[in-house]
Amino acid sequence: MISAVGSRPAVRAALLGGLLLLITYARVLASEIPAAALPALVIGGLALAASAWGWSPERLGLGVSRLPMRVLGGLALAVVLLIPTAARVGAMAALPLDFALAAVVVSIGEELAFRGALFAALEDAGGATVAVIGTTALWTAAHALSHPPEFLFSVAAAGLLLGVWRMACRDLVGPIIAHVIADLAL
Repeated sequence: MISAVGSRPAVRAALLGGLLLLITYARVLASEIPAAALPALVIGGLALAASAWGWSPERLGLGVSRLPMRVLGGLALAVVLLIPTAARVGAMAALPLDFALAAVVVSIGEELAFRGALFAALEDAGGATVAVIGTTALWTAAHALSHPPEFLFSVAAAGLLLGVWRMACRDLVGPIIAHVIADLAL
């Protein structure tokens, strides 16, 4: 059965997408329990990151070539992601250190999972455009439980921006940096 999944890119992408939604929903539901919120965030972020296991760094968009440009790109993406927040007066609140660290784990885990492994799986199944659209749709769906409906358009726009960057630049470093900065600022 495992070899059948490996030889069928669409099946692999669908199973991976379902797993990522399951992990995200479990993390969100567990974080509703006050004493479990911090562990749920960290464990959920680590579980998402683990979904990238087995993919080569190149397929995930990771690496150190052109690293300064990738970092600069991540900072530029973060500025774009933060424009709506900056427009709201008093929107930025400081996170407690333990939750800030959890936000970093979740941000990195989501990027490795959605725009890393899932992007690669969807690209194998249907090409780069399918990967951008699919990762944007599933990432938005993954945020449906944890965000109010009126915020989901912004989540989708951010996912689309990060997915297009991933496709155009073949880079995941920039989206990771941008996502971490945006989550820490929001």
